[in-house]
Amino acid sequence: MDSHGNASGGERKGKRGRKPKPPVPASPDNNHNHNHTHHHAAPSSSPLSTAAVAASDSPDPEPASSSPAPRRRGRKSRRIRNGPPTSEVDAAPSPSPPPRARGGPKAAAPNGEMVVEVPAAAVEPLRWDQVVKVVPSMDAVVKVFCVHTEPNFSLPWQRKRQYSSSSSGFIIGGRRVLTNAHSVEHYTQVKLKKRGSDTKYLATVLAIGTECDIAMLTVEDDEFWKIVSPVEFGSLPALQDAVTVVGYPIGGDTISVTSGVVSRIEILSYVHGSTELLGLQIDAAINSGNSGGPAFNDKGKCVGIAFQSLKHEDAENIGYVIPTPVINHFIEDYEKSGEYTGFPILGIEWQKMENPDLRKAMGMKANQKGVRIRRIEPTAPESGCLQPSDIVLSFDGIDIANDGTVPFRHGERIGFSYLVSQKYTGEKARVKVLRNSKIHEFNIKLATHKRLIPAHIKGRPPSYYIVAGFVFMVVSVPYLRSEYGKDYEYDAPAKLLDKHLHAMAQSPDEQLVVVSQVLVADINIGYEDIVNIQVVAFNGTPVKNLKHLVTMVEECDEAFLKFDLDYDQLVVLETKTAKAATQDILTTHCIPSAVSEDLKS
Repeated sequence: MDSHGNASGGERKGKRGRKPKPPVPASPDNNHNHNHTHHHAAPSSSPLSTAAVAASDSPDPEPASSSPAPRRRGRKSRRIRNGPPTSEVDAAPSPSPPPRARGGPKAAAPNGEMVVEVPAAAVEPLRWDQVVKVVPSMDAVVKVFCVHTEPNFSLPWQRKRQYSSSSSGFIIGGRRVLTNAHSVEHYTQVKLKKRGSDTKYLATVLAIGTECDIAMLTVEDDEFWKIVSPVEFGSLPALQDAVTVVGYPIGGDTISVTSGVVSRIEILSYVHGSTELLGLQIDAAINSGNSGGPAFNDKGKCVGIAFQSLKHEDAENIGYVIPTPVINHFIEDYEKSGEYTGFPILGIEWQKMENPDLRKAMGMKANQKGVRIRRIEPTAPESGCLQPSDIVLSFDGIDIANDGTVPFRHGERIGFSYLVSQKYTGEKARVKVLRNSKIHEFNIKLATHKRLIPAHIKGRPPSYYIVAGFVFMVVSVPYLRSEYGKDYEYDAPAKLLDKHLHAMAQSPDEQLVVVSQVLVADINIGYEDIVNIQVVAFNGTPVKNLKHLVTMVEECDEAFLKFDLDYDQLVVLETKTAKAATQDILTTHCIPSAVSEDLKS
């Protein structure tokens, strides 16, 4: 991860006799605050990665002044020395010394000359409005300290060694604080520290939105909420709008301000959430520890949350910000449901209809546009009304183009999945399709995505089951990352990757169960090399999920336990001997139970 800290100060103080420089709207400093020890960091196969959390418990003194911004507005202050006029400033018509700057005394230069500072305000009016609005917003930015205890997928009956990280967050209305979800993932304890304070306050996690990478916290101590104004949200910025990102990145302990502009607005891949939502791309460098920090516009309103960066040899200074439509969706979802329910999807895979012959073959008229449905999720509500090869013409009355985009703003288009993500789980949407040259319209109830291999285990410990030394587990993305590292998309077994990328769950409770490892014992001689192979069936019955397998094994009264594995492998164990040997194996490896708690009920 990029460890270059850009710790410029938080406030800009105007010098006497010089025009105060307004804080330059900075491009959001998107970085994911995962410590590089996080095993859930984005796979290297994707250049998008969450920035590492800088672990730090140092006090946070308030900075004296800010470092110079990379870009300034207006004309520079001009210096006039007693003596001959320089080429930079026109000579005054009178030999008398130049007028004294308002509020700025004469200063003696090292060479003895008298220097008078003439403010640029003589050319451009003062812009105190930005200074007054942006600076107070910084007091709502807090430093987030988190202790994480990640699950151990190699030894699922215990957890890994705990570690600490720090990131950024900010106070919003209703005594709440927002930060990134990856900043508090697998949290054991979360503490917050305000700017200029030496006290860390214990925080409670109210909701974690894995898909949108946002978490909501609160603090019970009333002292924390004193003398602080919550951040106000602004509208979605336009291209080239200036933004200022504030946070606590690596490189120092004090608050840091970075600047830039919005360079792109589109549907982005959210690394932590393994989903695609609206996002802002900015041209500011991303530093570890900035995750969860707000991005302000030039009016001091929050327009996003810094959360990830692009690390690639051919790209520089590309960061990403979660925009206000996504933030507001998360907040309203929590307020309506009392919990985070997620972002719904349409539940289809689609194909562009840009080829004229394809459109003609599908019975589309010259004035009709849309996308073709390739596959439908069997677990999605849409499977009851939509069919493969249907042409989706519109969503909620908004026409979809042949490339899958819809009008966004003036001169802009965006993927139609943006329309779906603006809805809430359980809401209905009107979908118009073309089927056999006839138009049909359906009211479809939207639901969240049910993946065969889930992207997250959402803080729960991994499920496992042990019999005769065979450790059965459920495959998830964190499991693959733990087993094969950040390059799991290249190193994991081909069949598991194929299911990860293309397979669809046939029922809501379907899971991919594998033999994770074999704890060597006399009873499993010859099976020691079986690692991460899917369990297809038990005694001829297809395995639906891990709980189903546990039930079948525990209730088995046949002479042998027969496990049909992928690649046509077969494991056979004598039933009585296997169950008797299990307890000895548990004792040898200091395992408290043969089955995880969630599978006991």
